[in-house]
Amino acid sequence: MNGIVKIGLVQMKSAASIAANLARAESRVRSLAKRGAQIIALPELFLTPYFCQTKDKKFFGLAEPVPGPSVRALQDIARRNKVVLTTSVFEKGERGKCYNTAVVIDTDGKLRGTYRKMHIPDDPENFYGEAYYFTPGNLGVRVFKTRFAKIATLICWDQWFPEGARVAAAKGAQIIFYPTAIGYQLKAKSGINEAEHEAWQVIQRAHAIANTVFVAACNRVGLEHRLRFWGTSFVADPYGRVLAQACTEKEEDVLVPCDLGVIDQMRKDWPFLAARKIGVGQAKSKGKS
Repeated sequence: MNGIVKIGLVQMKSAASIAANLARAESRVRSLAKRGAQIIALPELFLTPYFCQTKDKKFFGLAEPVPGPSVRALQDIARRNKVVLTTSVFEKGERGKCYNTAVVIDTDGKLRGTYRKMHIPDDPENFYGEAYYFTPGNLGVRVFKTRFAKIATLICWDQWFPEGARVAAAKGAQIIFYPTAIGYQLKAKSGINEAEHEAWQVIQRAHAIANTVFVAACNRVGLEHRLRFWGTSFVADPYGRVLAQACTEKEEDVLVPCDLGVIDQMRKDWPFLAARKIGVGQAKSKGKS
């Protein structure tokens, strides 16, 4: 699958109401679709506030089966606007387990598939206590053939690890999406830690280069309880160049055309995937040297 694909990112705040978040998301998706967007991403767990800042059993009540009411609503939004949609939701899975689950919905409203977040942060001190709510994913990395491109959707903390992006590319992904919820603590008087913020973007740009794919990160923005999400949703091409980027402070839509033909050309010029040594680097870490 080649040609120009227009990627849209909805950088948004999340309200307390699932219905309100769905309505606002639909409005933003509709606007992007009218501007030509074909594949649109929404932030991680955008249907609710980022509840993982605290441990409270009541929040398990937010989990839904997939597909459930919210995913079916997203399927309707995708179908009405003739776009591919991807995001992550709080999934009520089998045997009482819950997952942070990505969904990929095609232009006809069909659920192409799901991916369950594998890397789960367990950092309640810094208000990322996801391990209390989510079981690590058990589906592996998946690539979905949509109407416009072959895509993989990994989720937030997955973006700090190279393996998922490599597997996605090896399985044929042309675009890797990262629905995200990342920011800094409100008590951090200096605001954004520029080193952390830069590292967040640099590592994803590196995934784009090393795997010869487009990378699109869609983040939340704004203050929620004790975290201020830093936005900066962006799209990078296979050379690691940032093609478009949102601001750090407010809601914003990103729309960028991506020439998928660049992937084939770059893989001829820089055949990273073809030249890689399978099995190298598989040894388990032994900790400190």
